[in-house]
Amino acid sequence: MRSRRVLVAPINWGLGHATRCIPLIKKLEEKGFTPIIASDGAALQLLKKEFPQLKAFELPAYNITYTNRGSLLKWKLLLDSPHILKNIKKEKQATRALVEKLNLHGIISDSRFGVRHKHLPNVFITHQLNVLSGNTTFLSSRLHQRYIRKYDQCWVPDSPGRPNLSGYLGHASKQPDVVKYMGIISRFQKKQTSQKYDFMVLLSGPEPQRSLLETRLLKQLHSLNSSILFVRGIIKDEPPITGSKIEVKNYLFGKELEDALNSSEVIIARSGYTTLMDLAKLEKKAFFIPTPGQFEQEYLAERMLKLGYAPYCKQEEFSWEKLEEVKNFSGLKDPGFICDFSRLFGLFKGE
Repeated sequence: MRSRRVLVAPINWGLGHATRCIPLIKKLEEKGFTPIIASDGAALQLLKKEFPQLKAFELPAYNITYTNRGSLLKWKLLLDSPHILKNIKKEKQATRALVEKLNLHGIISDSRFGVRHKHLPNVFITHQLNVLSGNTTFLSSRLHQRYIRKYDQCWVPDSPGRPNLSGYLGHASKQPDVVKYMGIISRFQKKQTSQKYDFMVLLSGPEPQRSLLETRLLKQLHSLNSSILFVRGIIKDEPPITGSKIEVKNYLFGKELEDALNSSEVIIARSGYTTLMDLAKLEKKAFFIPTPGQFEQEYLAERMLKLGYAPYCKQEEFSWEKLEEVKNFSGLKDPGFICDFSRLFGLFKGE
């Protein structure tokens, strides 16, 4: 019997959506499916490097950028909404063409609203049943849940009850019927290794905020008499930064990245949800710096603080002295929910 083909399409918004699809793609292969990749930009480049043996296709790019001032992000996204809606329409057309070309048996969209087809089982992945947007949270959450209901199922990468990682984001008071929980998904496994680095910086996210944080961190961390690995999160071929006592890499993939994380004492990173899942799986100590203006990351950083897992600060307030706070926190933990992926993937077999 021929393997059933499933399209996996993450949005290119930072790298978190693409990286959390890596363990999902591996699970699909493990269960006898043939994953096919579709995305754009750095997300597509990353997945092609991780899975060179799989077919990969380019989707229309959203081309969403951040503002230099985080407080203006919500209004910029509002102004960009006509462009985003136009892109969703283009995605639908591109998806229809892929369905006809590849004879697909199912679709998994990670936050791409136009990637679905009425004659196939469609899955939407999100950790945000509630979308935080300040005083418009109620509206943004309702709109998001309305979109989610267009799909056959919505898979949330978290535990269904307590304890859980996403809190209010992934647990709505009026839960859509299509919601299924996947547990924490990560491409990494915890390993007992000797400590090589005191600190590891793991950068990601859209510009210009990625570069702004990079500049601040390099300046501040240069004062530390510590072993530091600095991963910039730059997929494209750029000359690495030199002339610093800090070990700088543009990007690390697969086992190299897993080994680096396992051998680092403290991880300095954005409080994106995929990063939280990875660090929870590895049970790492961390210091978080949420992306300015991104309510979701600000909420998650504050939640990690309240749970006693990790401290955080605003980007403009970071100084190397703040890293002293890490010793007062336990590090992140996996909530422990185990997903039956054979049952979850049954949707693509008509079960």
